[in-house]
Amino acid sequence: MNRPASEPPASDAPAIDVRGLTRHFGEVVAVEDVSFQVQRGAIFGLLGPNGSGKSTIIRMLLGILPPTSGAAYVLGHRSLEESELIKPRVGYMSQKFSLYADLSVRENLDFYGRVYGLEGERLAERRAYVLGLTEIGDYEHQLAGNLSGGWKQRLALACSLIHDPEILMLDEPTAGIDPVARRHLWDLLFELSGRGVTQLVTTQYMDEAERCTDVGYIYLSRMLVLGKPDQLKQLPQVSPEGTKRYELRIPKATEHLTGLRGMHGVRDATLFGETVHVLVDESLRPPQLIDRLGLEGNDTRAREIPPSLEDVFVTLTANAERDTTPPEEIDLTETAAEPAESEPVLEAETPPPPKTVKGKTLAGLGAVLVKELVHIRRQPSTLFFMLVIPVMQTLIFGYAIDTQIENIPMVVFDMDGRQHARELTSSFVNTRRFRLEEHVLDEDSFHRAITSGRAKVGLRIPPDYSDRLVRGEQASVQVLIDGSDSQVATTAQSTANLLGLSLSIQMARAKGESLQVAPARNETGEGVLPIDVSTRMLFNPDLDSSHFFVPGLVGIILQLVTLFLTSFAIVRERELGTLEQLFVTPVGRMGLLLGKLLPYAMIGFVELLLVLTVMVYVFGVPVSGNLALLLVLAMLFMVCSLGLGLLVSTLSKTQLEAMQFAFIIMLPSVLLSGFMFPRSEMPLPIYLVTFAIPVTYFIEILRGVVLRGADLLDLVPWIVGLSICCIAVLWLSVMRFQKRLA
Repeated sequence: MNRPASEPPASDAPAIDVRGLTRHFGEVVAVEDVSFQVQRGAIFGLLGPNGSGKSTIIRMLLGILPPTSGAAYVLGHRSLEESELIKPRVGYMSQKFSLYADLSVRENLDFYGRVYGLEGERLAERRAYVLGLTEIGDYEHQLAGNLSGGWKQRLALACSLIHDPEILMLDEPTAGIDPVARRHLWDLLFELSGRGVTQLVTTQYMDEAERCTDVGYIYLSRMLVLGKPDQLKQLPQVSPEGTKRYELRIPKATEHLTGLRGMHGVRDATLFGETVHVLVDESLRPPQLIDRLGLEGNDTRAREIPPSLEDVFVTLTANAERDTTPPEEIDLTETAAEPAESEPVLEAETPPPPKTVKGKTLAGLGAVLVKELVHIRRQPSTLFFMLVIPVMQTLIFGYAIDTQIENIPMVVFDMDGRQHARELTSSFVNTRRFRLEEHVLDEDSFHRAITSGRAKVGLRIPPDYSDRLVRGEQASVQVLIDGSDSQVATTAQSTANLLGLSLSIQMARAKGESLQVAPARNETGEGVLPIDVSTRMLFNPDLDSSHFFVPGLVGIILQLVTLFLTSFAIVRERELGTLEQLFVTPVGRMGLLLGKLLPYAMIGFVELLLVLTVMVYVFGVPVSGNLALLLVLAMLFMVCSLGLGLLVSTLSKTQLEAMQFAFIIMLPSVLLSGFMFPRSEMPLPIYLVTFAIPVTYFIEILRGVVLRGADLLDLVPWIVGLSICCIAVLWLSVMRFQKRLA
């Protein structure tokens, strides 16, 4: 029966209640139909070999891994749906040391204390208590990474106790530490049990199982047996009726083990150190066993023993294997040779010096080659990086990037409006170097089209243009060119000058042939070209290429720093296991994300100031527009870049994968954003793709503010585009970033 979340659990209800819990990873069955209960104040030992599902069960109990089927209740709450109600009341110690190695003992304790909401005196009180309990106070200011294995486990236990939990879940807490440290750690666990703390402990050590109040043995993903240690030893499968269990101390026990197992009346024989535990029919007495082995009684000893927990689990494991798979024959006859009796050492001639044996240069080539091929086959991201990225680069360089400048956006302010003026506009467009973006009707719109970046060229035709041509006078038109992109500006300037010369020659030839006179004269009466195209370079009159590249480089560097730092930091925590440790705490998802991202936002802002300083004082590129506006919009871009880093971290499991995904993002950011090549020259499908690249908008904002002095109104289209990208990236990142492992 499902208990409502608001209903407090009964005082006699179990602290943990597992019902038919199952978890599949694809076709792999990790846990299959496991059920058990843990009473309050008990030490429940969950035993089983590696890969049996112990850690998976704990993760499902903590709500960071959803079960395939079944349910679990912890302190009266459903482990998956109400995990955030459980986490503040549970302490977790993972199998792998998952605290921060670059923080001191005290800093780790303070961090986890604050995560659980402890502050001020309460935090100091709990810190002092757990330091005293675990006796780790002498190492309070030492880095956690420099502690020995036993002290690391004590620190992990202290961190799991900092918030005074009701339940401790310890995943193989004594793995990899020495026997003395194991004993001390279990003394702590007994003390905590005496204070009413419920404990779920996974282990592979039988002596630790003996110390638990209740034991469950899981094998091949299933719970084989459940009960108190003394009860398990009385199971009929362990000591069937009509059998006895003896401990035999015999010389060369390993050599006689196979012989014992083959004897009639011997049910089981297992090596325990220098002795053999045998389960035999009651009719078979120890002297008979020794006689059959051909041993003398003086060299042997035998005594009847009760079954140990190891006997229990060995027997149950063997039964489970017989039930699921055919028995395998295991050859145990090969044993270490006994040392031969000493023989007299004969003097011999001095041996010749050993010959130098050269290793084969290509030895092991085949083995290493096969291993690497297997690694590559099992890393889809590497295959994607190797096969897709070259294709992407080929397409971008061969199809999307065109160094021939055409279709330069142009705005026309035609104050004449008659046929000659319209023909001039058509002549500019017919060169295919210019693309008519719009006609404007006033001077303010004309200038704003250029300062906003919508047009790179502005053609101003005066109101008396047609009249002066008709009267045979020189007519001047003005071409304003955005010099922020030196390559585009040079092309526009040369094309405009050549066009003016070409039109003038055509008009001069036509008029000279018909009238035999000069086609046009200036104010002094001298013959001149009919059309004077006067070009004026705006924003970058010297066409310095650094004025074009450096502002764009600011955006590329800013994205590079924030993207790589954020994605690597989160993925590194996932690799070290510290992220899983955070998942089992009550820290909120947004609190976790903001706590991770804000430090890198501050670093990114400092990086922005440094790069802008270099731009101004080293490359001599002044900021023509409002610096405050630029900094505010740069913060918006940094939020978007941090979101990209977070998105990469949700897609990656290792730092290598994070680097590969980050490179996939940076490649189009550099080549398709307009940083190096004009976007206007790209084919329409690629041009549309560029609007999905956030740095595209920021580079336009940078060049607009830095070079053209653009104001907020000029930048509205780019701000809107960047804001949409930012919202989309953050939404995707937050939706993918879950406080769960799957």
